[in-house]
Amino acid sequence: MNIFEKADKKLLPNFERHFINVNGNNIRALTCGNGPALLMLHGDPQTHLCWHHLAPKLTDNFTVVLTDLRGRGETHKPAHDPAKNAYTKREMAAEQVSVMQALGHKKFSIISHDRGARVARRIALDFPEIVTQLVVMDIVPELDFYENTNAQIAHDYFHFSFLTQDYPAPDRLIAGDVEEFMKQILFGLSKNVVKYDPLALEAYLEATTTPEAITAMCDCFRAGYHIDQLHDKADQDSGRKIICPTLVMWGEYGVIGRYFDVTKIWNNWCTQPQFAAMPSGHFIPEEAPDATYAAVSNFLKQA
Repeated sequence: MNIFEKADKKLLPNFERHFINVNGNNIRALTCGNGPALLMLHGDPQTHLCWHHLAPKLTDNFTVVLTDLRGRGETHKPAHDPAKNAYTKREMAAEQVSVMQALGHKKFSIISHDRGARVARRIALDFPEIVTQLVVMDIVPELDFYENTNAQIAHDYFHFSFLTQDYPAPDRLIAGDVEEFMKQILFGLSKNVVKYDPLALEAYLEATTTPEAITAMCDCFRAGYHIDQLHDKADQDSGRKIICPTLVMWGEYGVIGRYFDVTKIWNNWCTQPQFAAMPSGHFIPEEAPDATYAAVSNFLKQA
């Protein structure tokens, strides 16, 4: 039994593990529960395990689906291709929709954090007829992020600039001490030390420290800077917005909460936004699980 199986068995004991094949590629998915479908998308540098405090509590009212995003965890990791970046949020969003369709879910709600929230937001924009409710945690859209970044943000969120550099420069530098790099993100974006479950932390590091995972992470950030911004700009120019009820959450002590006007930005992107600041830094689901569950469950009950 590998670390991923061990962690799932301990932290998500009632969830069934699957591989869902989409276009010949395997996506790791875990399922449990009854009721309307709810997809939960994790951030970086993590896996679906970031939801282990929340997901089990939601299974009484929802059919919960946890996935590892493309390039993360046990899901397939497309190699770097100079002609086409496989990690645009548009491609990653379409893949997650295909996973849900393969599981028989034509419509679903989404709870998402960090990188997963960027994918979730793109699902809501590109597939408005599918998403019934949306929760995004601790992000602003790529276009708003890069247009409003200043020296202090670049310092505190240094990896946003570093990871976007051309292949293979950041990939090779990270490989020099990859575990320390990932720990710097996992423990460096919060006011207090994040108390990760030891098995979850071990799984995060195992999943993110291979050469394939390093390049996947870099390519995902490169896509954000070079391509996803263009998709955002096209949406902005056309006036396209997220039309489903949307709960926007952020950590009071994180970079997003300190430096961005979160409500103003998301009011420009959503027709039905709600807002909730959490007593945490960036890693909201594991830093403030009780407050997060209270906010999320209250929002989902409004449907």
